[in-house]
Amino acid sequence: MKKIDIEAVRLRLGSGYPSPFSDPVQARERRALGDAGGLSQFGVNLLTLPPGTWSSQRHWHSTEDEFVWILEGELTLITDAGEETLRPGDCAAFKAGEANGHHLVNRSEKPARALEIGTRDPDADRTVYSDIDMVAEPGENVFRRRDGTPYEG
Repeated sequence: MKKIDIEAVRLRLGSGYPSPFSDPVQARERRALGDAGGLSQFGVNLLTLPPGTWSSQRHWHSTEDEFVWILEGELTLITDAGEETLRPGDCAAFKAGEANGHHLVNRSEKPARALEIGTRDPDADRTVYSDIDMVAEPGENVFRRRDGTPYEG
Protein backbone atom coordinates (compact mmCIF):
# COMPACT_ATOMS: atom_id res chain seq x y z
CA MET A 1 0.00 0.00 0.00
CA LYS A 2 1.24 3.48 -0.84
CA LYS A 3 -1.04 5.58 1.35
CA ILE A 4 0.93 7.23 4.16
CA ASP A 5 -0.71 7.13 7.59
CA ILE A 6 0.16 10.67 8.66
CA GLU A 7 -0.63 10.09 12.34
CA ALA A 8 1.75 7.09 12.35
CA VAL A 9 4.67 9.20 11.06
CA ARG A 10 6.99 10.16 13.91
CA LEU A 11 6.33 13.66 15.25
CA ARG A 12 9.51 15.74 15.60
CA LEU A 13 9.30 18.68 18.00
CA GLY A 14 11.55 21.74 18.03
CA SER A 15 14.91 21.87 16.27
CA GLY A 16 18.54 20.96 16.70
CA TYR A 17 19.54 24.63 16.95
CA PRO A 18 21.77 25.62 19.85
CA SER A 19 20.27 27.77 22.59
CA PRO A 20 19.02 30.50 22.46
CA PHE A 21 18.29 30.06 18.71
CA SER A 22 16.07 27.06 19.45
CA ASP A 23 13.69 29.05 21.68
CA PRO A 24 11.26 30.39 18.99
CA VAL A 25 10.95 26.97 17.34
CA GLN A 26 10.51 24.79 20.46
CA ALA A 27 6.83 24.11 19.74
CA ARG A 28 7.35 23.49 16.00
CA GLU A 29 5.98 20.12 14.85
CA ARG A 30 7.16 18.25 11.78
CA ARG A 31 6.27 14.92 10.24
CA ALA A 32 8.66 13.74 7.49
CA LEU A 33 6.10 12.46 4.98
CA GLY A 34 8.66 12.06 2.19
CA ASP A 35 10.83 9.85 4.40
CA ALA A 36 7.76 7.80 5.35
CA GLY A 37 7.13 7.24 1.65
CA GLY A 38 10.74 6.23 0.98
CA LEU A 39 11.62 9.35 -1.05
CA SER A 40 15.32 10.14 -1.39
CA GLN A 41 15.61 12.98 -3.92
CA PHE A 42 13.41 15.52 -2.16
CA GLY A 43 11.82 15.96 1.23
CA VAL A 44 8.22 16.65 2.18
CA ASN A 45 7.36 17.74 5.70
CA LEU A 46 3.98 18.40 7.25
CA LEU A 47 4.68 21.45 9.40
CA THR A 48 2.43 22.54 12.26
CA LEU A 49 3.11 25.84 14.00
CA PRO A 50 1.20 26.65 17.19
CA PRO A 51 0.57 30.35 17.87
CA GLY A 52 3.79 32.31 18.43
CA THR A 53 6.03 29.64 16.90
CA TRP A 54 8.56 30.06 14.08
CA SER A 55 9.26 27.50 11.34
CA SER A 56 13.01 28.10 11.67
CA GLN A 57 15.53 30.84 12.07
CA ARG A 58 15.62 32.98 8.93
CA HIS A 59 17.87 31.14 6.46
CA TRP A 60 18.72 30.33 2.85
CA HIS A 61 20.31 27.30 1.15
CA SER A 62 23.23 27.23 -1.28
CA THR A 63 22.07 24.20 -3.32
CA GLU A 64 18.57 23.27 -2.16
CA ASP A 65 15.31 24.64 -3.53
CA GLU A 66 12.42 25.05 -1.08
CA PHE A 67 8.67 25.36 -1.53
CA VAL A 68 5.92 25.88 1.07
CA TRP A 69 2.18 25.53 0.63
CA ILE A 70 -0.19 26.70 3.35
CA LEU A 71 -2.87 24.16 4.26
CA GLU A 72 -4.56 25.66 7.35
CA GLY A 73 -4.38 28.86 9.34
CA GLU A 74 -2.41 32.01 8.69
CA LEU A 75 1.37 32.47 8.63
CA THR A 76 3.61 35.46 8.16
CA LEU A 77 6.41 34.93 5.66
CA ILE A 78 9.42 37.07 6.52
CA THR A 79 12.13 37.62 3.88
CA ASP A 80 14.71 40.27 3.13
CA ALA A 81 11.94 42.12 1.22
CA GLY A 82 9.65 42.31 4.26
CA GLU A 83 6.54 40.50 5.43
CA GLU A 84 3.65 38.83 3.60
CA THR A 85 0.59 37.08 5.01
CA LEU A 86 0.02 33.55 3.70
CA ARG A 87 -3.35 31.80 4.00
CA PRO A 88 -4.65 28.38 2.88
CA GLY A 89 -3.88 27.82 -0.78
CA ASP A 90 -1.01 30.33 -0.81
CA CYS A 91 2.50 29.16 -1.55
CA ALA A 92 6.04 30.51 -1.77
CA ALA A 93 9.23 29.28 -3.38
CA PHE A 94 12.89 29.83 -2.53
CA LYS A 95 15.50 29.18 -5.21
CA ALA A 96 18.77 27.55 -4.23
CA GLY A 97 21.65 30.01 -3.97
CA GLU A 98 19.48 33.13 -3.57
CA ALA A 99 20.78 34.86 -0.44
CA ASN A 100 17.28 35.84 0.74
CA GLY A 101 16.73 34.63 4.28
CA HIS A 102 13.19 33.44 4.96
CA HIS A 103 11.01 31.82 7.57
CA LEU A 104 7.38 31.52 8.65
CA VAL A 105 5.95 32.86 11.89
CA ASN A 106 2.53 32.10 13.33
CA ARG A 107 1.27 35.41 14.70
CA SER A 108 -2.34 34.26 14.80
CA GLU A 109 -4.25 32.73 17.71
CA LYS A 110 -4.75 29.34 16.02
CA PRO A 111 -2.36 26.60 14.87
CA ALA A 112 -1.31 26.69 11.22
CA ARG A 113 -0.19 23.86 8.92
CA ALA A 114 1.89 23.85 5.76
CA LEU A 115 3.70 21.45 3.48
CA GLU A 116 7.43 22.06 3.16
CA ILE A 117 9.01 20.56 0.06
CA GLY A 118 12.69 20.76 -0.80
CA THR A 119 15.50 19.13 -2.68
CA ARG A 120 18.07 17.15 -0.72
CA ASP A 121 21.75 17.79 -1.14
CA PRO A 122 23.21 17.33 2.36
CA ASP A 123 26.76 16.75 1.14
CA ALA A 124 26.85 19.98 -0.88
CA ASP A 125 24.33 22.33 0.71
CA ARG A 126 25.40 25.16 2.99
CA THR A 127 22.68 26.84 5.07
CA VAL A 128 23.23 30.44 6.11
CA TYR A 129 21.16 31.96 8.91
CA SER A 130 20.58 35.58 7.96
CA ASP A 131 19.96 37.27 11.30
CA ILE A 132 22.32 35.34 13.58
CA ASP A 133 25.93 34.18 13.63
CA MET A 134 25.21 30.63 12.47
CA VAL A 135 25.77 28.39 9.45
CA ALA A 136 25.34 24.69 8.71
CA GLU A 137 28.13 23.34 6.51
CA PRO A 138 27.73 20.53 3.95
CA GLY A 139 27.93 17.01 5.32
CA GLU A 140 28.05 18.10 8.98
CA ASN A 141 25.57 17.60 11.80
CA VAL A 142 26.79 20.59 13.79
CA PHE A 143 25.97 24.29 13.71
CA ARG A 144 28.89 26.70 13.47
CA ARG A 145 29.52 30.38 13.85
CA ARG A 146 30.48 32.13 10.62
CA ASP A 147 34.14 32.00 11.70
CA GLY A 148 33.89 28.18 11.75
CA THR A 149 33.76 27.73 15.53
CA PRO A 150 31.21 25.03 16.45
CA TYR A 151 28.40 25.72 18.87
CA GLU A 152 28.52 23.53 21.95
CA GLY A 153 25.64 21.21 22.79
